[in-house]
Amino acid sequence: MSLPHSFLNSRDGRSTPAWRLRLSQVLVRHEVPDSAVIMFTALVVGVGAGLGAVVFRRLIDGVQSLSFDGLGGLLSGIAPFHRVIIPAIGGLIVGPLIYRFAREAKGHGVPEVMEAVALRGGRIRPRVAVIKSLASAICIGTGGSVGREGPIAQIGSALGSTVGQVLHLSDRRVRNLVACGAAGGIAATFNAPIAGSIFALEVILGQFRALYFGAVVISAVTADVVAHIFEGDLRAFVVPDYTLVSPSELVLYTLLGTLAGVAAVAFTRLLYLSEDVWERIQFPEYLKPAVGGLLLGVVGFLSLKIDGFPRVFGVGYDSIGDALFGRLALQAVLALLVLKLLATIVTLGSGGSGGVFAPSLFMGAMLGNAFGQAANQLFPHTTAPAGAYALVGMSAFFSGAAHAPITSILILFEMTGNYSIILPLMLATVMSTFISRLVSQESIYTLKLTRRGVRLQEGRDVDVMHTVTVGEAMTTRVDVVAANMPLQQLADEFARTHHHGFPVLDSSGDLVGVVTIQDLERALEEGATRELTVADIASTDGLLIAYPQEPMSAALRRLGINDVGRLPVVEKEGSRRLVGAVRRSDIIRAYNRAIVKRGRHQHRIDALQLGQRDGMTLVEIEIPAGSPAVGRRVSQVILPAECLIVSLRRGRKHQVVHGDTLLQAGDVATVFAGSDCMPQVRQRLIGTPAQNGHAFTH
Repeated sequence: MSLPHSFLNSRDGRSTPAWRLRLSQVLVRHEVPDSAVIMFTALVVGVGAGLGAVVFRRLIDGVQSLSFDGLGGLLSGIAPFHRVIIPAIGGLIVGPLIYRFAREAKGHGVPEVMEAVALRGGRIRPRVAVIKSLASAICIGTGGSVGREGPIAQIGSALGSTVGQVLHLSDRRVRNLVACGAAGGIAATFNAPIAGSIFALEVILGQFRALYFGAVVISAVTADVVAHIFEGDLRAFVVPDYTLVSPSELVLYTLLGTLAGVAAVAFTRLLYLSEDVWERIQFPEYLKPAVGGLLLGVVGFLSLKIDGFPRVFGVGYDSIGDALFGRLALQAVLALLVLKLLATIVTLGSGGSGGVFAPSLFMGAMLGNAFGQAANQLFPHTTAPAGAYALVGMSAFFSGAAHAPITSILILFEMTGNYSIILPLMLATVMSTFISRLVSQESIYTLKLTRRGVRLQEGRDVDVMHTVTVGEAMTTRVDVVAANMPLQQLADEFARTHHHGFPVLDSSGDLVGVVTIQDLERALEEGATRELTVADIASTDGLLIAYPQEPMSAALRRLGINDVGRLPVVEKEGSRRLVGAVRRSDIIRAYNRAIVKRGRHQHRIDALQLGQRDGMTLVEIEIPAGSPAVGRRVSQVILPAECLIVSLRRGRKHQVVHGDTLLQAGDVATVFAGSDCMPQVRQRLIGTPAQNGHAFTH
C-alpha cells in the first residue's frame, strides 16, 4: 500500500509534529487502505458538521432571544421603534467582526467555498468557521433577512478543510473533505442527508463522481444522526398532503415554473446591483452593515408581523408555513414577496452575513401562493389549494437562482416528506432552471465569482476570456458604408482604408449586412456594375453579430469557426443598432485585460492569505495626485516600525518595490502593517494632517 504523501510531508516546509509522524507510522505498519483513511476523515468531518449545525442553530436562537426579548425589553419605552434599532446594533457588531478577522465571512458564503475548491485546493482558513458562526448568528438573530444554510455550508466546509490541512492531505482529498463538510452542514440543518449530499456534488464540486460520492454520503448521514440526537426528528415544514387535482393543472405548474425562473434571475441581479451600490458609497466598510441594519429595521417596521416580530426578519420559516397552509390573503402574500426581496438585498448588499436559501424559499412560497390563489379564482374545480403552489414555488424559485434542480427537488421532498406532489414539483423546477439559464448563464453563486474574474465549469476555473465582455473590448469607431452607395465609391473606400470588409447600414442607421472586398471583386468580374449598389452585393442572410453584454469567448468562437476578421456589435438582442465591432486586434487587447483581471484577483487572494496574521494586515492604498509622497522614492517615505510597502499596481502592471522605486500619482500601494498603525500609513501616502517635514527624508 502506498500512503498519500500528504501524511509524510509538510506543505509549508515546517517540521512535522511528532503525533503526525506516529500516525503515519501506524498507518503504514498496519497497511491501512487509502479508502479507509478517506472514510474515517469523512466520518470525523460529519460529526463536526453535525455539532456545528446544532451549535449554530442554538446560537441564533440565543442571539434572537437576547436581542428582541432582553434588549427589546430595555428599549420597550420607544416601542415599536426598537425594531429599527436592534438590526442596526447587530450590523454594528457584524461589520467590524468580519472586517477585522475574516473577510470571507461576508455575504452568503457558498461562492467563497466554491472559489476555495476551484483555486486553492479547498484550503479555507480555520478561523472562518468561528467568525462565520458568530457573524451569521448575530446577523440572523438581530433580524437580518438571510438564511442559515449558506453559513452552515461554509462552516462545515471550513471544518473539513481544517481537518485536511491538519493532516496535510493532498488537494484532492482536502476538496473532498470540504464537500463533506458542506453536505454535513446542509443535512444537519434541514434534516435532509440526501439533498445535502447532492448539494455538495451539484453546487460545491460541480460534478458527480464515485470518488467523492461515498465520502460525502457518509459525512451527510453522520451529521444528520448527530443533529437528531440533539434536535430530534423535526422537519423544517409541516405540509398538508397536497396532490395533483387534474392533469390539466400541469400547464399551470409549467407557467409557475416560468415565472419563478424569471423572478429568481431578477432576485440575483438585484442582489448584486445592491452590492455594487453599497460598494460605491464612500463610507467605512465595517460600518455599512450598521446602516444596512437601520434600513432593514425600517422595512421590518413597515412589514406584517407575527406577535410583534416582523415577518421579513430572520429566516422566515413561520411565514412560509402560513403560506403552505394558505393562511395568508393575496395582498399580504404580494406585500411579503416585495418586502422580503428588499430586506434581503439590503442585508447582504450592505455586508451582512447569511445565506440565500431561506430567502429564496420564502419568496418562492409567496410567489407560488399568490399564483395559486389566482388559479383558484380562475379554475376553482380543477386546481389544488394555494399551499400546493407555494410548495412547488419554493423549489422552483431556489432552483432558478442556484441552477441546482436536483438539490431543489430532493431538499423540498426531504424537508416536507410530501411525495404525492412530486410530478408538479419536478416539472416546475426543471422549467424554472431552463428559463433562468436561458436568461442568465450564471447562478446566484457563480455570478459572484464571475464578477471577480473566476468562471467555473464543473467546479473548475475555465477560460479567462469569459471574464471580459464584448463591450469592454470592442472598437466603437467603426468605418461603415451605406446600402445605397455605388460600387465605384465602395471600391474607393476599400482603397482608402485598406479594410477587407464594411458593415452596411440602411437609411435609418440600422445594420442590414456586411460587404467584403471579395463581394466587390466577384461583382467586378461579372461586369455591369454601374447600376449596382452595395445592397445588391452585400451579405444579409445569416449575419454574424455580437452583443456588448456577452463574453469575448463567444465572439472569439464565432470568429474562429467562420474564419471572419471582424464581427459587428449591435446594441442588444433583437436590435440592429450598430455600436461597435470586434476585430482580431481587439482579441489581443481583451486577452490582456482578462489576464490583468485574473492577476489582480489572484493578488487579492494571496494578500488575504498572507494578511491578518499576528495582528498584521494587507491594505491597498491609492496614492492621489496631491499626496506629498508623489515623486519620492520608497526609501524616503518614513513609515512606522514593522510597516512595509510590498508592491505597487501601476496601470496594468504589478511590481515589487525597492528602496529606489519612485512613487507616482495613481499608484496603488499594497502595504503590510499592523492594524493599529494603518492611520499613520494612510497619512504618509495619502497626505492629510501628516504632511509635515517629519514624514519624509530629504
